[in-house]
Order: sequence, then C-alpha cells, then structure tokens
Amino acid sequence: MNDKHILSSFDRDLESIQANVMKMGGLVEAALANAAAALENRDVELAEQVRAGDKAIDALDVTVKTEAARLIALRAPTAIDLRLVLAVMEISSHLERCGDYAKNIAKRTLTVTGGTEIEGAHGALRRMSRYVEEMMKDALDAYIQRDVAKSQEVIARDAEADQIYNTLFRSLLTHMMEDPRNIAVGMQLHFIAKNIERVGDHATNIAEQTIYMVTGELPDDDRPKQDRTSLTLQEGPIQ
Repeated sequence: MNDKHILSSFDRDLESIQANVMKMGGLVEAALANAAAALENRDVELAEQVRAGDKAIDALDVTVKTEAARLIALRAPTAIDLRLVLAVMEISSHLERCGDYAKNIAKRTLTVTGGTEIEGAHGALRRMSRYVEEMMKDALDAYIQRDVAKSQEVIARDAEADQIYNTLFRSLLTHMMEDPRNIAVGMQLHFIAKNIERVGDHATNIAEQTIYMVTGELPDDDRPKQDRTSLTLQEGPIQ
C-alpha cells in the first residue's frame, strides 16, 4: 500500500510538472507566431507584447526545474521514472530558449520597422517561420503522445529548415552586395532568420528527448547540419 501511495504521489507530481511544460509550449508557439506576424506587418505594439511575454515563459521554466528537482529529491524515482523527469527538464530548457529567440526576433523587428525594404525578404521569412512553427507544434504533439515515429519525422525535417535558411541568407547577401544601402536592414533580417533556424534546432532537440523518454536511447547525433553561414556572419548583441 505504501509503494502504491508513493507511486501515486510521483505520478501526480510529474503530471503537474508536465502540465507546466505544455503551458510553456503554448506560450512559445504563440510568441513565435506573434513575432513573425509583428515582423510581417511592421507591428511595433505586437513586437513589444512578445518581448514582455517572455517573462512568463522564463518563470515557468524556473517552476518546472524547481518542481523537478524537488520530485527527484523526495520521491527517489527509479531509472525509468528518472529518465522521464530529466527529459522533461531538458524539454523545458529548449522551450525557454525558443522564447528567447521569439523575443530576439521582436527586438530586431523594432530596428527594421521603417527601414529599407528588401524585395522578397519578408515573404521568405514568413514562409520559414511557418515551417519552423509547424516543426515545433509537431514536436510538442509527439511529446504529448509519446510518438517516436512523429518525433523522427520532426528530426528529418530539420535539414529542410536549414536549407530554407541558407537560401534566404544567400538572397540577403546578394542584395547587400548589390546595394550598400541594404546592408543595415539586411544584417538585421539575417539575424532574424538565424533565430528562426535555431528554433528549428530546438524543436528537433525536443523530438530527440521524446525518443529518449520512450526508448531510453537518444538518436545518433549524425544528422548533417546544412547551415553553412556560421563562419560568414557573427550575430551582434541587441540592447
């Protein structure tokens, strides 16, 4: 009876933690969609809302980490249960970073609003955002459903996200080389694209953690990275 009571308490505590992770996921999905919409529509007010909303995501991450550490200390979970808790903590960290990327996109949006228009850039960024947002949605759905196959599909799609980013980077670089007046805005748009691409990486990492939760093994880290721009431009800080 005591073992059953402990098990029930563990399940209840873990369910509470996972509820907060899913709340984080919802906030991150909304932040990414709103950051993309703010950029596309030059909506300064919406961009500010995204920046302010990041505090709620950060607070949930702290709550998840605190509750998970308490769960490990009080319940002394078995190997399988410990794997679940550790994976949830990792997923929380990835979501927190995605919230940061949404905030960074919103910050950059404020710097490009009213600036030079680069033909096709905003449409390309919107398409890239939608692709990556769908990756994140599917990664979170796979986590909820403990769906290994769906997680593997998300991982496979990261190469396409990288390719979309590379194509956009080359386009921006061409515009900047052809007309120096495009350089300031082009650089900001590149950094926005890089933040979107990184969200795709974190969606992939969430999918990998789901596979780890279900199978006990992480996928081999041999997926080729298609991003070829990291040595070309280095992102500067946004104040």
